[in-house]
Amino acid sequence: MNHSAIEQLYTQVLARNAGEPEFHQAVHEVFDSLGRVFTKHPEYGEASILERICEPERQLIFRVPWTDDNGRVQIDRGFRVQFNSALGPYKGGLRFHPTVTLGTVKFLGFEQIFKNALTGLPIGGGKGGSDFDPKGKSDAEIMRFCQSFMTEAHRHIGEHTDVPAGDIGVGRREIGYLFGQYKRLTNRYESGVLTGKGITWGGSLVRTEATGYGAVFFASHLLETRGRSFDGARVAVSGSGNVAIYAIEKAQQLGATVVSASDSTGAIFDPEGIDLDLLKDLKEVRRERIEAYVAERGGNAEFRAGASAFALAAERGGVDVALPCATQNELGEADALALVKAGIVAVAEGANMPTTPEGIRVFKDANVLFGPGKAANAGGVATSALEMQQNASRDSWSFEYTEERLAAIMRDIHDVSAATAEEYGAPGDYVVGANIAGFTRVADAMLALGVI
Repeated sequence: MNHSAIEQLYTQVLARNAGEPEFHQAVHEVFDSLGRVFTKHPEYGEASILERICEPERQLIFRVPWTDDNGRVQIDRGFRVQFNSALGPYKGGLRFHPTVTLGTVKFLGFEQIFKNALTGLPIGGGKGGSDFDPKGKSDAEIMRFCQSFMTEAHRHIGEHTDVPAGDIGVGRREIGYLFGQYKRLTNRYESGVLTGKGITWGGSLVRTEATGYGAVFFASHLLETRGRSFDGARVAVSGSGNVAIYAIEKAQQLGATVVSASDSTGAIFDPEGIDLDLLKDLKEVRRERIEAYVAERGGNAEFRAGASAFALAAERGGVDVALPCATQNELGEADALALVKAGIVAVAEGANMPTTPEGIRVFKDANVLFGPGKAANAGGVATSALEMQQNASRDSWSFEYTEERLAAIMRDIHDVSAATAEEYGAPGDYVVGANIAGFTRVADAMLALGVI
C-alpha cells in the first residue's frame, strides 16, 4: 500500500474483523491497488467511500435445524452477507461446505462487489451459505436442510432485494429445493429470486457452463496480447466441480489439451487429454472421487493422493495456461514457481481468490499474464444477471445468443481492466486494472446516492 489513509483504514479493518484472515486477504488485495485512485480522486476519501464499502450493509447469521434420515435433529449455521447495493440488488451465491464461516462469506461477498461491477450489469454484491456438508447426505436430507435454510432466508431476499445463486455444494438440485420452499412460503412464482434454476422452470441456458466458459474466454484474451491462443496449448486445470468441468470443455473446444484435474483427495494427470465424458459421469452423475478416473481411463493416466494439479502437471511436462478452479488459496508459491519453470504464459482464476499473494508475486515477477478471479470468473454472475433479465421479461434465449452475450461481457471485462491499468500507470497488471475499474464504478454510484 502506498497511501497513508488507506494503510490506517486497513489496520482498522483488521481490528474490527478479528479472526477472519480470508476477508483480510481480500481487502488487502483491493486496497493495494487504490493508493493511486485516492490521489487522483480525493472526493472518495472525503466521503469515506472505502470505509463504507468495507462494512457490509447487513450481516445475517441464523440457526438451521433439520432432521436426518435416522430421525435425529441436526443443527447447522446459515449466513447471508448483504454487502453493497449501490449498483443493484445484492447478488452472489450460496456455499454449503463444512469450512464455511462468517469470514469466508465476507471475503466472498467483498470480492463479489467488484466482480459484479465489472460486468457492467445492475447488480450489487452479496454472498451466503452454511457449514452444512452435502457430501454423503441423501436427497431427502438435503431437501429438508434446504427447506429449513430457506424458511429463515426467504424474509431477507427477493428479486429486487437480494438474489442468491449456487456455489460450492449448491447446484441445480439444491436450488430447486430452495426455490420450491420460497414459492411455498411466499405464494409467489418469483422466478428472479434465485438464479441457476432448471431450464424448464425459469433457468437460463449457458448458466451451468458460464463460469468455466467465461474463465476460458478471459484467458483467450490474455493470450491474444502475446499473439497466442488455446489452439495447441497445454492446459492445467484444478478442481472437478462445475467450474473446472466447463473450463475443460471450452478449452478443449478451442483446441487445447487439458492434462489435469483434482478434488479434495488428490490430482489426476492425463497426457492424452482429460476424457471429459468420463469426468462428467464420475462427478456429475455418480459423485465419486477422482481416483476412479484412472482405473476407468487406463493408458498413461495417473492419480496422486494429496497432490496439487499444478505441481503434477508441471512435473510431467510443459504448461502454457493454468486455470485454478477449485477453492481459495490453492495455488501457492511452490506451485507458481513450478508452473513458471514449466513455461506458463497465462493464469486465469476460475475460483475465488485461488492464488495466494506469494503465488501472484511469482507470476508478476516472471511476467506471466494473470487474470484475477473478480475479472476472470465473472462469467457466472454475468449469466445469472442475464437469467434475471429473461425472468423479468418472461423470455427464454437460445444457447447461442446467451453464449454470445457472455463472450461479449468477458471481452469487455478484459478490455476495461487492461485500459484502467494503463490509465493508472500499471500497464498489463490486470489485478490493478480490475480492482480500480470495479471500485470506481461502485464508488461513483455511492457518491451519487448520498450518505446511506
